[in-house]
Amino acid sequence: MRPTLVQATGPAHTRIYAYGAARGENAVPNDDLVGPIDSSDEWIRQRTGIVTRMRADAGTDAIDLATDAAAEAIATSGVAAADIDAVIVATISNPKQTPSVSAIVADRVGANPAAAYDLNAACAGFAYGVAQADALIRAGAARYAVVIGTEKLSDIVDPTDRSISFLLGDGAGAVVVGPSDTPGIGPTVWGSDGSKADAVGMNHTLVEFREGAAPWPTLRQEGPTVFRWAVWEMVKVARQALDAAGVRAEDLSAFIPHQANMRIIDEFAKQLGLGENVLIARDIETTGNTSAASIPLATHRLLTEHPELSGGLALQIGFGAGLVFGAQVVVLP
Repeated sequence: MRPTLVQATGPAHTRIYAYGAARGENAVPNDDLVGPIDSSDEWIRQRTGIVTRMRADAGTDAIDLATDAAAEAIATSGVAAADIDAVIVATISNPKQTPSVSAIVADRVGANPAAAYDLNAACAGFAYGVAQADALIRAGAARYAVVIGTEKLSDIVDPTDRSISFLLGDGAGAVVVGPSDTPGIGPTVWGSDGSKADAVGMNHTLVEFREGAAPWPTLRQEGPTVFRWAVWEMVKVARQALDAAGVRAEDLSAFIPHQANMRIIDEFAKQLGLGENVLIARDIETTGNTSAASIPLATHRLLTEHPELSGGLALQIGFGAGLVFGAQVVVLP
């Protein structure tokens, strides 16, 4: 008789238990960056809404930031570190190609021998990580997962580049995801448009740098292209995420978009018709654009400043390099 294969199953629902955050140690005002790009504090504020951005010390890397954020999320969640089954890290700034940030962080926070892997979906990475944690838990492959977005973008920026250098900051945000008696994470609407991959990304390869054919690779973008795509296409994705979750814009307590640009955030809110009762994350003003870390960092700040948001619905949407995007509605812890 042929044996019957056992296939794992898990709980019907999941939710986010807690958030953690770590920002770079140094607040860097616009005036410190304007010289190399021949700009001004006023120009940066008007175009991006950024007043300062947080940047890490030379001795702090994306792994350190991720560890601090994960440790806070775990401590706040009430879940023992030893019970974490999976650690998922979204980043584009691992200081090494390998080993993964996630494996090191899992060890540092006491989650050995949790499954651990990194993913690269740029500014959509955190939304991707939450989608995967939700699926792993409901499939029975894990019971508790930590999802981290972490970046030290100051390591991959050219201070003379006017397209993106003044936007970027350093930081990490983390969540603990686990089983729930009621739905806490809505369906994820995600995708990409690789045909426009040149709109934002690294300008050279490490091989070109090694061979002396190019300088150190840095992050660049075609600002107008990214702005138009984010404003017009991502609003459609946000609406799809609301529909998939079975909620309306007026049901939201908070809107937490990727912190790319204040003008994009404001246009988003306008097109979605968000009322005054919906709190909108604008963490970019003092933290800057932290790519995969921006959504959890912005959420952490909102919850710290507005604890009454607990139990409310939040729409989060990430979008970035490779024109990758991901959005979902979540219940705030």
